Formats: sequence, structure tokens, C-alpha cells
Amino acid sequence: MDIYTTTIAISILVYIAIGNYAGRGIKKLDDYYVAGRRAPTLIIVGTLVASLMSSTMFLGEAGFAYETQAGPYVLFPQAACIGYVLGAIFFGRYLRRSRATTVAAFFGARFNSARVQALAGVTIILALSGYLLAVTQGAAILLSQLSDLSYTQGLVLAWLSYTLFTMYSGSRGVILTDTLMFLLFTIASVAAIIFLVDHFGGVPSIIERLVAVEEKKDLMSWHGMIGPGTLWPTPMDYLIWAIVIDVSWMMVYMVSPWQSSRHLMAKNEHVVLRAATLACVIVALLQVMVYGLGGVINLGDANITPPESATIWASLNMLPEILGALMLAGIMAAVLSSASTFLSLVGFSVSNDIGIHTSSDEKKTLRFSRLMMLVVGTITLFAALVFPPDIFWLTTFIATVFASSWGVVGLMSIWSKRISESAAFWGMLTGLVFNVVPKFFTFVGLLELPSYLNPVIIGGVASLVVTIAISRRTAVSEEESVYLKKLHERPPGETNPKKTRTTLLAPVLLVANGVITPVLLTKYYVLPYQRATGALLDNGSLDWATGEMALMISWSVIYISLGVFAYRYIRSAYAPAAK
Repeated sequence: MDIYTTTIAISILVYIAIGNYAGRGIKKLDDYYVAGRRAPTLIIVGTLVASLMSSTMFLGEAGFAYETQAGPYVLFPQAACIGYVLGAIFFGRYLRRSRATTVAAFFGARFNSARVQALAGVTIILALSGYLLAVTQGAAILLSQLSDLSYTQGLVLAWLSYTLFTMYSGSRGVILTDTLMFLLFTIASVAAIIFLVDHFGGVPSIIERLVAVEEKKDLMSWHGMIGPGTLWPTPMDYLIWAIVIDVSWMMVYMVSPWQSSRHLMAKNEHVVLRAATLACVIVALLQVMVYGLGGVINLGDANITPPESATIWASLNMLPEILGALMLAGIMAAVLSSASTFLSLVGFSVSNDIGIHTSSDEKKTLRFSRLMMLVVGTITLFAALVFPPDIFWLTTFIATVFASSWGVVGLMSIWSKRISESAAFWGMLTGLVFNVVPKFFTFVGLLELPSYLNPVIIGGVASLVVTIAISRRTAVSEEESVYLKKLHERPPGETNPKKTRTTLLAPVLLVANGVITPVLLTKYYVLPYQRATGALLDNGSLDWATGEMALMISWSVIYISLGVFAYRYIRSAYAPAAK
């Protein structure tokens, strides 16, 4: 084996060993489902970030930035990431208070309803099985391009790699391996970017050279490549699409099971808030780096096909062997971490949420959960063999299901005294149907919708209307009212002054991000871009009336405002005397 496959093979063996070690410590269901509810901040940050940064990011989205949209993907303020902080404040810490085993189980307990829990469980199974399919195919693409393995052989090897330790160790193994994988792909990404920036003479030089790429005019503009042959006829069409996608993903970060379920494992509510804030900043900056890497690859080759393989090509051809091997191992780590998360969540929902297993014997339930995880994984493997890979659009199609199906009901389950069981059930179902159906018809080409009628918006609005309408016509049960009241009772010990002071440092990072990032973007992106395109004013100063400057400023508006809000809210909630 060469250095690339050797490095990946060693890393996979390490994950399997750690997962199996963690599995030996599984004594009860809480250990398997929620890692014993003892995870510290670093572990929660690791699993939040690792479960997101998958083949979607390193292959799909990086390839999308490489192909047409490097400029807007780097410049956009990654506003979706604020969903981490808002989700922790308005949903995650209450989810932890519920001490549920899964997010679907929380909905079942909150509305005293088996059918609400089952519907939430079915949504998880359908959506995350599709996401699991995408990341498994991403791993197979990587393995088949690096070795003599065929695509089918790569699929089987990738499937075995994450299934072996996930099935045995559950959440306990997943969050440990997630953290290790998070550290690996973060270090690899930073090292790759540093090398390429130095190799091409610095960021300003890179921007100017990318502007000159003949094959991809407007690649580095704020709206990227638009017009005939693309999905966006005008810059406004792209802007609307980008905002809708950002808002959708913000809701995903707030309530989706593969993100919010991590809060169930946290040691306390302060860990929830700290980890969410750190994840917000880390994911935003990591995305900028990965998208930027996608753009830089054009300086090596602007015609890589398929674009999803651009980062693989760059690791093999633009980086030194050792760094390229580390980068590829990091990409594989990102893929496997997401795959293990999705497999565990789908397996948990099959065995716990949809009512096919009702035994009160923990040992029997544990065995059944492991069996269901194996069944789900096997079905995914067969699906990956049948359906052709389309990583970026498949995950975009699937992930935003939770924004419209769970968004309204999730937040109202915490903050509304009037939402009833019937409203929750039909609101969740309506959001799901009115997202998936029009999205399917647009996907197969039978329907064409304008940017402002994205299926996510249709589903979200339909869910909101139905939830409010039914809530007005139905009554809330006594059990639901009592449960909601208990959720808003702050647990003893959470107002510890020392813990609160430490937690209050986290929002300061948000403010710092809102101050520092725009300065760096202006100096290293906007200024060289305007210089290269001749957009500077006659006196050589920046033209502030451009889309690039507007996006740069939006970083400050979003993150400084969020930081101030989070600081005041946390101080009010956990240091009442300060109020």
C-alpha cells in the first residue's frame, strides 16, 4: 500500500479499536443511547462538529465551491451556524432537562403521545438513512480513487469501518471517535490551507489569480457563476436561494436529531451552552477554509470531473505526500464520523421510537438495538449499490427536511403553552409532506419553483399554519401542561457562579469573530478582488457599494449581535443576582 491508503487504514483501525474499547463499558441503555449523560465540553464540541463535517462538506460542498461558487461560499457569513447557539438556548438545554433517550422520545414525552414519537422516529429513519447513504457513497468514492479497490469494494469496506464500532459501542463510542476525528480533520484542513497559501504567494495573490481563471468567470464574485446553464438567472435569484438555504440549515442546527441529540449527552447545561457556542465559531471558520480550499484547487486544475473529487485530486497532486495523506485521512474521518452518528440515530429510532420493541428488559433492548443497527446498515449498503452518488444535492434534499418538519413544533414544544398533541402531530407531518413532495417533483424535473418558493419555505409555512390552526381548536392535556412546567424548572446547581463565569466567556468568542473576521476578509479578499477586477475607486480606496462589502459587513452584524444577546441571556438565566 502507498502512504495514502496506509494512513487511512491505520486511522480506521484506531477508530475501531477505540469504539470496541468504549463498547466494553456499556452496562445499561443510558450508556448506549446517551453516553451516560457525562460528556464534557470538548467531547460535545467534537461530536457536534464531526457529525456535520462529512463527505457533504469535504467532497460535495467543496466541489460545489470549486466548480462555480467559491466567492459567495467564502464571503457569506455562515449565518446558519448561529443555529447552534440559538438552538442551545431555546431548545437544547430543555432537551437535556427532559432526560429523554432520543429526540423523538422527547417529543413523545412532551405531548404524552406515542404517535408523535413514532412520527418523529419515522422522520429520523427516512431522512438520516438517506444522509447515511450519501456519506457512505462519499467514503466509497474516496477509497476507490485512492486504491485498486472498485467502487463496490470501497462501499463494503467503508460500511464495515463505521458499522463495526457503532453497532457495538453506541453513542459512547461514537462521541469518542467523533472527537478524535474532529481533531484530525481540523488539523489536516488548517495545515493544507497554510501550505497552499504559502505555495501560491499569499491570499491576495491567490484571489487575483482566481479572478483570472478564464474557464470560470465570476467564480470569486459575491454571487459566483450565474446565468444560462446554472440554477440562478440573476444575482438576486442566487441571493434568495443562499438565504433560504442558510435559514434552513440554521433550523437544522437548532433542532435536527444529529445535532440536538448531542445535548442529551452533556454533563450539564453549561456544557450545552459552551459547546454550542464553540461549535458555532469552529464550524463557521472551518467552512470558510474548506470552501476556500475548493476555490484554490482551480489553480492546479480548473476542469476536474466530477467536481466532488476535487479535494481528493488536490490531496494527491497539490500537497506534499505526508500532508496529502493526512488530509485524505481527515476527509475519511469526517465521512466516518457522520456515518456513525447517522447509523446510531437511525438504529436508536428503529428500536426505541416507532413501537416495534416494547420490552422493559434492558439487556434484551440493548441486543435488539444492536441488531436493528446492523439491519439499517445493511439496507443502506444495498441502497448505495443501487443508487448513483450525488452527494451535494442528495444531502441538501434530505437535511432540510428537519427544518420544515421539526422546526415549528420543536420550538413551540418549549415555548408555547397552547400547542396540543394533535397540533404537534399534524404540524410535523404537514411540514414533512409539503417539503418532500414539491422537492421530489422539482428534483425529477416535473416542477419548477422560483427561489422564494423553496420547498423548505413551503413546508415550514404549512407546518406553522397547521400547528397554530389546530392548537386553537384543541385542548392541551393536564399531562402536557405539567411536563412543560417541569421543563422550565431550572435544575439545582446550574446557577453555580464559577460555572456561569466560565460559560460567559463563550459569547465573547462570538463578538471576537464578528470583529476579526470582517477585517481579515476585507484585507485578504475584498481588497485584492476589487483590485483585480478594477472595482476600486479612482483614489484607490474600497468601493463600499458592492455585494462583497455587504457580505463582509454582515459578519459583524450577525456575530456581534448574537454574542451580546447570548451573554445577556446566559447571565440572566444562570446568574439571576446579576440581573
